[in-house]
Amino acid sequence: MTIIFDGIAFGMLLFLISVGLSVTLGLMNFVNLAHGVFAMVGGYVCVVLLNDWGVPFLATIPFAIIVPALVGVVLERLLYRRLYEASDLDQVLFSLGLVFMAVAATHYFFGARQQPLHLPAFLSGQIHLPGVDIGVYRLFLVIAGIIVAALLQWSVIRTSFGARLRAAVDNQRTARGLGIDVSRVFMTTFALGSALAGLGGALGVEMLGLDPEFPVKYLVYFLIVVTVGGSGNILGSLWAALLLGVADVAGKYYLPQIGAFIIYAIMVVILIFRPQGLFGRAKH
Repeated sequence: MTIIFDGIAFGMLLFLISVGLSVTLGLMNFVNLAHGVFAMVGGYVCVVLLNDWGVPFLATIPFAIIVPALVGVVLERLLYRRLYEASDLDQVLFSLGLVFMAVAATHYFFGARQQPLHLPAFLSGQIHLPGVDIGVYRLFLVIAGIIVAALLQWSVIRTSFGARLRAAVDNQRTARGLGIDVSRVFMTTFALGSALAGLGGALGVEMLGLDPEFPVKYLVYFLIVVTVGGSGNILGSLWAALLLGVADVAGKYYLPQIGAFIIYAIMVVILIFRPQGLFGRAKH
């Protein structure tokens, strides 16, 4: 039971970071492989404020959300918007270039070492229940993931912004004819995806670690979550992240010889039978 709960917590963390990629890739049809950069920015904002400025951990979270969102807006206005109509290959090459630039810049300013993060006392320790030991911080991650999933699903499905976004993605010309500011909708959506990445990056420092190689190290995990869940499907990403999180933790515990291979095997099997992902819509 402890392994299952740790897997759920790890899955929630994957969801928190990956769901922003599901937004930009699935809802905006932009292949943004630099998504991990925004998560890294959120992580470094959290660590610098906590370690260098003495800001309490929870108080760093809003900054870890706002700063990546602002960085996302600037990059979207200056760079990303020029490639919305470009081919997938052009988008991949561009975003990979951003990844390598970000890694080099982070090396220059922060060095190659892992960044330390000391959690506050009320988020440390464990809760001992019959048959299961629950880490307080992992419980915090699970609760945070549930709240984010609910709010994001509601905003995309139930709000006027979500309706404008879906209309802009389906047919930009018709959306503009209806008076929708497609450019602003895309900018807001990209900022939202970047903010979610920053949140996940800040909350993930304790479990995943943080160094300049972060965007490269975990890129495959983020892509697997979005691919298995179904591109653009919020709840699909949630269930996929939970499935992969439990499989990854249990696999590394029971079969350490093959380690993370299990999640790749799960991805291959699922995509053989469901190429569009578990909750994605089949293309006709």
